[in-house]
Amino acid sequence: MRRSRALTRLESIVDVVESGSLPVPVREVWVYGDVALGLDPIERLDVYVTKDLLLRGDPDAADAFEENHGVKGVGRTISAEWAEANPELLRTNASGYAAPEKCLAAQLLPDDEPAHLEVCNAPFEDNVRQRLKGALARDAHEEILDPRGVCLFAEEQRSESAFEKLRDGEFVFPTLAEALSMLGLDDDTAGEAADAVSQYRASQSGRTVRGDVV
Repeated sequence: MRRSRALTRLESIVDVVESGSLPVPVREVWVYGDVALGLDPIERLDVYVTKDLLLRGDPDAADAFEENHGVKGVGRTISAEWAEANPELLRTNASGYAAPEKCLAAQLLPDDEPAHLEVCNAPFEDNVRQRLKGALARDAHEEILDPRGVCLFAEEQRSESAFEKLRDGEFVFPTLAEALSMLGLDDDTAGEAADAVSQYRASQSGRTVRGDVV
């Protein structure tokens, strides 16, 4: 993907988040990896969103939606109002329940672009450390979240300065191995982990999404 196209996509994502018409509330939007590093073209567009749980569920809507459409969880895990307005974007997990992360991916990213969406209830910086700890414990280095990120939206406001710096390629980050070393990994482990993350990313194609709870 050309860098200019990726930046246009990021602006459209923040536009949608600012509109508030989402399956679940979104508190933060980050971009990490290739775009943050200033690469052009980029291999994949990596986006992270911090979501909130629905504070007020609607059991009646959930029962009605399941009866009429065969989808569970609408009104509980995602907004019933959003689902009624966007039935073509409704996505479920293997158990037939509405999946917030898949619904967000369907709304925010075209399925034919090389892009990945991470969705979690925790802020980006907190989840970077949690994912690192878990990946090391399971010896699953490919699950590490690249810590080199830029915050585009938080506290209900977009960061125009962040977009400007992205457009101008002004952010300066270390290599992934160096960034992981700064988080406490020894040099050998950091190098192995960085290679595992790169190989895993290279194996992905099209739009991918991961939902996480911390």
